[in-house]
Amino acid sequence: MSKKRRMLFISVWLLCAAAFLVSALLLKSQTGGESVKETMRDAVLHESNRISFFGFSVNPAVVSAYTVTAILLLFALFVRVFAVPRFKSIPGRFQMLLEQAVGFFDNLAKGNSPHKNRFLGAYVFTAGSYICLGTFFELLGLQGVTTGGASISLPAPLSDINAAIAMGVTSYLIILSGGLSGNGIKGVFSALKEFSLPISMSFRLFGALLSGLLVTELVYYYVGLSFVLPVFVGVMFTALHALIQTYVLTMLTAVFYGEVSEKTPKRQKEKKVRRKKS
Repeated sequence: MSKKRRMLFISVWLLCAAAFLVSALLLKSQTGGESVKETMRDAVLHESNRISFFGFSVNPAVVSAYTVTAILLLFALFVRVFAVPRFKSIPGRFQMLLEQAVGFFDNLAKGNSPHKNRFLGAYVFTAGSYICLGTFFELLGLQGVTTGGASISLPAPLSDINAAIAMGVTSYLIILSGGLSGNGIKGVFSALKEFSLPISMSFRLFGALLSGLLVTELVYYYVGLSFVLPVFVGVMFTALHALIQTYVLTMLTAVFYGEVSEKTPKRQKEKKVRRKKS
């Protein structure tokens, strides 16, 4: 690109930015009378914007959770029936992408839990896929109809505190099962010492995803910020949270699972070794 074209390109973008800024300053906020406090509160608690789901008034995140679960199950069925039988020794693009994703979580499990890692690898792959896809799900902008007849965009499933707690508790139960299978009751007691682990995992996941949702809602609330900027803010926060939270939760689960499942040496063997030395 020549210098003149580059200057012209920059000038056009500056003019567009100036036009958006002027229009934002001239226009007034159009929020339908709802204050920013009510908007933020409803984004967290969903007291007013609820959806009818088979006759039950539920949080919109519940519909998102079932939708993401159905997508994952259908994709897994499609891959198992149509793709896996056609896999070759020299992988294609789809096979290579799938093998890299599976290999990443499998290596994560083996690296942190060398003794018990088969079930752990399957779990961290499932949990990581759900967190990542569930976070990116909100970018689709699928619409739902509230009980009041208004239209609402379906949020990420884990932006609901109940879903985040369920994910944290499930991961903690997996860690407990690792302690039980590796060291029996002693392993369970060792895992129970970290009683704050499910709370920290749940609220870390919920807080990270909710912060992106609240920032996006705040940007959309003010017309002065609702030109172009929400696209960058929404995509940036969603992508960062999807990748970071997927890695953080799976890594923590694998690390603690490996710690409690590692077999501890028995004291009798240690005493025999000491006697032989003496």
